[in-house]
Order: sequence, then C-alpha cells, then structure tokens
Amino acid sequence: MEFAIQKTVSAEEVKVIRQRLHLKQKELADLMNVSVKTVEHWESSRGTVKGAAAVLLGILWDRIWLADELEIPEKTFPLRLRYMYHDRLCTVIDVEERQKRIKIKNFVQDPVFCAFGRNENPGYKDYEEFLESRCFPRTRDKMKIMLEELNLPFYDPFLIVQKTEGRMAEDDFWIQIEE
Repeated sequence: MEFAIQKTVSAEEVKVIRQRLHLKQKELADLMNVSVKTVEHWESSRGTVKGAAAVLLGILWDRIWLADELEIPEKTFPLRLRYMYHDRLCTVIDVEERQKRIKIKNFVQDPVFCAFGRNENPGYKDYEEFLESRCFPRTRDKMKIMLEELNLPFYDPFLIVQKTEGRMAEDDFWIQIEE
C-alpha cells in the first residue's frame, strides 16, 4: 500500500506553513508537541523535517482549519471541566453556575466520546444530568456510607465528581476540574 504523504519539509516550507496558520514558533511547537528549539531548528537553513513531523506539517498545510479545531478556547466562565478518555481530551465544558450557563467544545467526532453525545448545545439541566451520570446514583444502597467515605455531608454530584474525578468502574472516562 502506498500513501500520498509529504516525506520531507524544507525550512522555508515550515515558515510558510506556520505563517499560514498565523502561529508563533511557540504555538506551532505546542500544536506539534515539540520544543520551541525544534521549531527553530526546522526553520533554520540547516533544518529539514522528516518522518511523522513532516506528515503532520503536510496535513496542516492542506487543512489550515485544523489548528483552529484543535485550539482550546479561552476560559470565559469561572469553572472548566475537561472530559477525558484516558489521556485524550474529548470535551471542554465551561460553566457559569450563577446564571446556569454552559459552553462546550468537542475535540472528537465520535458522539460516544463527547460529554453530551450528539447534543452540540446542551443546557444547564443537561450539564447537571451529565454530572450525575459520572457518579453513583442517588438511590444507591448504602449511599450514606459512601458519602462518609468521601467525607461529604450530602449527595451533590459536583462534589462527588470533584472527589472521584468522575471515574467509573466500567469505563475509562474521567473529569479534570479547573476552578
């Protein structure tokens, strides 16, 4: 099998790709998961990019919109949750609890991995249901014992997720909370 991929990228092409993406060297380094020194080397006259990095640069050349799709938006609300599958970021959820507003951005296409499935515009009630889905049910037998083990005075899905990272025995999803 043969693939139509770019096998090398010249120093000049790296600069052009970075400029087309409107990125600084540090931002391109972050996007490609390399050091700034590596990008500097690529852009120097002695630099030629090969291997997987060349393939990724070729993809970015053809799909400049991809950098925007992968960019994590500025945090606009006081609370941010990152819905993860193993170490892969699936959905960013920004929450404004007082006004009961949320904003999300999915970083995966498969709805199975999206925090709200196919729902691209969830409401606050959807968010509350999502939180509850990531902890044990309200009706669970011996719930008081579980709450005591978590050092929680009452059932609150957010507090439970905060303590457990929303980890469930039957899957590999979890939630990182930023306040």
